[in-house]
Amino acid sequence: MGWQEPGEVADQFAAAVVDAAVEVHRHLGPAFSENVYESALCHELRSRQVSFERQVVVPVFYKGLQVGEGRIDLLVGSLLVLELKALPALDRVHTAQLLAYLKATGLRLGLLLNFGQPRMHSGIRRLVRTP
Repeated sequence: MGWQEPGEVADQFAAAVVDAAVEVHRHLGPAFSENVYESALCHELRSRQVSFERQVVVPVFYKGLQVGEGRIDLLVGSLLVLELKALPALDRVHTAQLLAYLKATGLRLGLLLNFGQPRMHSGIRRLVRTP
């Protein structure tokens, strides 16, 4: 079977998250810490009746042995991984972190949301893990 996009449901969750993140950023701006944006985004997603889990523990395996764990900021609809930042600029390590979470969970779609940008749309990266 060939490679495919993550799917319509995951894309619908992604669109809802982007709308919610823009709303949060519109009200708060780029000056707060990551945990403030996480709390505000959770409130916004709840108000929009978007299902999510917060600070999801993900086991990390090496050659079949669990060697640690990671923590996903938000898991939306059990399909979409969100990694939140509040930085002046993103680095490659932030993208690598999200890709690692996608691999660890077996999920395909993730959003890297950087609330530290002057405009929220400039701080959104959509990542799709290929098989």
